[in-house]
Amino acid sequence: MTSSASSHTPSTPAFYLQAVLSFGLSMTAVGIGVVFLPVDGWVRAFLGIAMLYTVTSAFTLAKVIRDRQEDSYIASRVDRARLDKLLTEHDPFKLDVP
Repeated sequence: MTSSASSHTPSTPAFYLQAVLSFGLSMTAVGIGVVFLPVDGWVRAFLGIAMLYTVTSAFTLAKVIRDRQEDSYIASRVDRARLDKLLTEHDPFKLDVP
């Protein structure tokens, strides 16, 4: 594998569609559940806000994890490029005789 080859495999359109549909379905199901709970409006409002807070926190966590993974990938690519450069410059048959 060369240093220019990417180890990132892009997600397929089918996987993306599945993720979007799954998210939409789960949000809809929880939203309907909150709306039809036999409780006071204040409790419904609290549960709705809690659901939105949980979703935004999950998005933030996913972004932080992705950013950390990209940072480690970039660092490993730099280290790999340095190693490749050292290996290409090294000549095992060269003698350093003054």
